[in-house]
Amino acid sequence: MSHRWMLIALACAAPLAAQQPDSAKRMPHTGMGRGGTMMHHPGMGMDEMMMGDSTMIHAMMGSMAYMPQHLLDMKDTLHLTADQVTRLTGIAQRAKTARDAALAAARPHLEEMAAAKDTADMKHHFMAAHDAMGQAHWAMLGAAAQAKDVLTAAQRAQVQAWVDSMHGRMRAQHSDMMERHN
Repeated sequence: MSHRWMLIALACAAPLAAQQPDSAKRMPHTGMGRGGTMMHHPGMGMDEMMMGDSTMIHAMMGSMAYMPQHLLDMKDTLHLTADQVTRLTGIAQRAKTARDAALAAARPHLEEMAAAKDTADMKHHFMAAHDAMGQAHWAMLGAAAQAKDVLTAAQRAQVQAWVDSMHGRMRAQHSDMMERHN
Protein backbone atom coordinates (compact mmCIF):
# COMPACT_ATOMS: atom_id res chain seq x y z
CA MET A 1 0.00 0.00 0.00
CA SER A 2 1.42 3.38 -0.93
CA HIS A 3 2.06 5.96 1.76
CA ARG A 4 -0.59 8.25 0.25
CA TRP A 5 -3.32 5.63 0.46
CA MET A 6 -2.29 4.64 3.96
CA LEU A 7 -2.45 8.28 5.05
CA ILE A 8 -5.87 8.68 3.46
CA ALA A 9 -7.17 5.51 5.10
CA LEU A 10 -5.88 6.59 8.49
CA ALA A 11 -7.19 10.12 8.11
CA CYS A 12 -10.66 8.84 7.22
CA ALA A 13 -10.83 6.02 9.72
CA ALA A 14 -9.58 7.70 12.88
CA PRO A 15 -12.39 10.22 13.44
CA LEU A 16 -15.02 7.72 12.36
CA ALA A 17 -13.72 4.91 14.55
CA ALA A 18 -13.51 7.19 17.55
CA GLN A 19 -17.24 7.80 17.36
CA GLN A 20 -18.27 4.15 17.19
CA PRO A 21 -19.77 2.63 20.36
CA ASP A 22 -17.30 -0.24 20.20
CA SER A 23 -14.27 2.06 19.82
CA ALA A 24 -13.21 1.15 23.34
CA LYS A 25 -12.45 -2.38 22.16
CA ARG A 26 -8.81 -3.29 21.99
CA MET A 27 -7.05 -2.48 18.74
CA PRO A 28 -5.02 -5.26 17.16
CA HIS A 29 -1.29 -5.09 17.90
CA THR A 30 0.75 -3.90 14.90
CA GLY A 31 3.75 -6.00 15.85
CA MET A 32 7.11 -5.48 17.40
CA GLY A 33 10.35 -5.24 15.54
CA ARG A 34 13.83 -5.82 16.90
CA GLY A 35 14.87 -3.65 19.79
CA GLY A 36 11.30 -2.95 20.90
CA THR A 37 10.46 -0.67 17.96
CA MET A 38 7.13 -0.78 16.21
CA MET A 39 7.44 -2.34 12.77
CA HIS A 40 5.11 0.18 11.13
CA HIS A 41 6.86 3.14 12.74
CA PRO A 42 10.63 2.67 12.54
CA GLY A 43 12.59 4.36 15.29
CA MET A 44 9.57 4.66 17.52
CA GLY A 45 9.61 2.49 20.61
CA MET A 46 6.72 0.92 22.45
CA ASP A 47 6.55 3.75 25.01
CA GLU A 48 6.08 6.35 22.31
CA MET A 49 3.49 4.31 20.45
CA MET A 50 1.48 3.14 23.43
CA MET A 51 1.51 6.14 25.69
CA GLY A 52 3.07 9.09 23.90
CA ASP A 53 1.94 12.08 25.87
CA SER A 54 -0.02 10.60 28.76
CA THR A 55 -1.55 13.98 29.51
CA MET A 56 -3.21 14.00 26.11
CA ILE A 57 -4.44 10.44 26.55
CA HIS A 58 -5.97 11.28 29.94
CA ALA A 59 -7.65 14.37 28.53
CA MET A 60 -9.03 12.52 25.52
CA MET A 61 -10.30 9.58 27.57
CA GLY A 62 -11.90 11.97 30.02
CA SER A 63 -13.64 13.82 27.20
CA MET A 64 -14.71 10.68 25.40
CA ALA A 65 -16.38 9.37 28.53
CA TYR A 66 -18.87 12.24 28.33
CA MET A 67 -19.84 11.73 24.69
CA PRO A 68 -23.62 12.15 24.69
CA GLN A 69 -24.30 8.83 22.99
CA HIS A 70 -22.09 7.05 25.51
CA LEU A 71 -24.01 8.67 28.37
CA LEU A 72 -27.30 7.73 26.72
CA ASP A 73 -26.07 4.14 26.42
CA MET A 74 -25.47 4.24 30.20
CA LYS A 75 -28.80 5.94 31.02
CA ASP A 76 -29.97 3.16 33.34
CA THR A 77 -26.64 2.94 35.17
CA LEU A 78 -26.49 6.74 35.55
CA HIS A 79 -30.21 6.99 36.37
CA LEU A 80 -30.75 9.75 33.81
CA THR A 81 -34.00 11.65 34.02
CA ALA A 82 -36.32 12.03 31.03
CA ASP A 83 -35.20 15.66 30.73
CA GLN A 84 -31.53 14.64 30.72
CA VAL A 85 -32.21 12.02 28.04
CA THR A 86 -33.97 14.63 25.89
CA ARG A 87 -31.16 17.17 26.31
CA LEU A 88 -28.43 14.59 25.64
CA THR A 89 -30.27 13.31 22.56
CA GLY A 90 -30.42 16.84 21.15
CA ILE A 91 -26.73 17.43 21.83
CA ALA A 92 -25.85 14.10 20.19
CA GLN A 93 -27.93 14.83 17.09
CA ARG A 94 -26.48 18.33 16.62
CA ALA A 95 -22.94 17.02 17.09
CA LYS A 96 -23.49 14.20 14.59
CA THR A 97 -24.84 16.64 12.01
CA ALA A 98 -21.83 18.94 12.47
CA ARG A 99 -19.38 16.03 12.43
CA ASP A 100 -20.91 14.50 9.31
CA ALA A 101 -20.76 17.86 7.49
CA ALA A 102 -17.11 18.35 8.47
CA LEU A 103 -16.16 14.84 7.35
CA ALA A 104 -17.99 15.38 4.06
CA ALA A 105 -15.93 18.56 3.58
CA ALA A 106 -12.72 16.59 4.22
CA ARG A 107 -13.50 13.78 1.77
CA PRO A 108 -12.81 15.63 -1.52
CA HIS A 109 -9.55 16.98 -0.13
CA LEU A 110 -8.43 13.48 0.82
CA GLU A 111 -9.18 12.30 -2.71
CA GLU A 112 -7.33 15.27 -4.23
CA MET A 113 -4.42 14.69 -1.87
CA ALA A 114 -4.11 11.12 -3.16
CA ALA A 115 -4.05 12.38 -6.73
CA ALA A 116 -1.68 15.28 -6.08
CA LYS A 117 1.27 15.49 -8.43
CA ASP A 118 3.47 17.71 -6.27
CA THR A 119 4.06 18.37 -2.60
CA ALA A 120 2.58 21.89 -2.65
CA ASP A 121 -0.74 20.55 -3.95
CA MET A 122 -0.58 17.62 -1.54
CA LYS A 123 0.09 19.96 1.39
CA HIS A 124 -2.81 22.23 0.42
CA HIS A 125 -5.27 19.33 0.38
CA PHE A 126 -3.78 17.75 3.49
CA MET A 127 -4.18 21.01 5.42
CA ALA A 128 -7.75 21.49 4.19
CA ALA A 129 -8.67 17.90 5.09
CA HIS A 130 -6.91 18.26 8.44
CA ASP A 131 -8.85 21.45 9.21
CA ALA A 132 -12.15 19.79 8.30
CA MET A 133 -11.36 16.73 10.43
CA GLY A 134 -10.40 19.08 13.26
CA GLN A 135 -13.87 20.60 12.97
CA ALA A 136 -15.35 17.10 13.16
CA HIS A 137 -13.33 16.35 16.29
CA TRP A 138 -14.27 19.70 17.81
CA ALA A 139 -17.96 19.00 17.20
CA MET A 140 -17.65 15.84 19.26
CA LEU A 141 -15.46 17.37 21.99
CA GLY A 142 -17.81 20.32 22.29
CA ALA A 143 -20.75 17.93 22.54
CA ALA A 144 -18.97 16.03 25.33
CA ALA A 145 -18.45 19.26 27.28
CA GLN A 146 -22.12 20.18 26.85
CA ALA A 147 -23.21 16.67 27.82
CA LYS A 148 -21.09 16.77 30.97
CA ASP A 149 -22.94 19.91 32.03
CA VAL A 150 -26.26 18.04 31.76
CA LEU A 151 -25.22 15.57 34.46
CA THR A 152 -25.58 16.05 38.20
CA ALA A 153 -22.51 16.13 40.42
CA ALA A 154 -23.20 12.54 41.50
CA GLN A 155 -23.49 11.36 37.89
CA ARG A 156 -20.26 13.14 36.93
CA ALA A 157 -18.53 11.45 39.88
CA GLN A 158 -19.79 8.08 38.63
CA VAL A 159 -18.42 8.73 35.13
CA GLN A 160 -15.13 10.02 36.56
CA ALA A 161 -14.76 6.86 38.63
CA TRP A 162 -15.15 4.85 35.42
CA VAL A 163 -12.51 7.02 33.68
CA ASP A 164 -10.11 6.64 36.61
CA SER A 165 -10.61 2.88 36.50
CA MET A 166 -9.84 2.84 32.76
CA HIS A 167 -6.68 4.90 33.32
CA GLY A 168 -5.54 2.43 35.98
CA ARG A 169 -6.13 -0.53 33.70
CA MET A 170 -4.29 1.14 30.84
CA ARG A 171 -1.28 1.88 33.06
CA ALA A 172 -1.25 -1.72 34.31
CA GLN A 173 -1.52 -3.13 30.78
CA HIS A 174 1.24 -0.82 29.58
CA SER A 175 3.51 -1.88 32.45
CA ASP A 176 2.81 -5.57 31.77
CA MET A 177 3.47 -5.11 28.08
CA MET A 178 6.72 -3.26 28.69
CA GLU A 179 7.92 -6.03 31.02
CA ARG A 180 7.18 -8.69 28.39
CA HIS A 181 9.04 -6.81 25.66
CA ASN A 182 12.11 -5.83 27.68
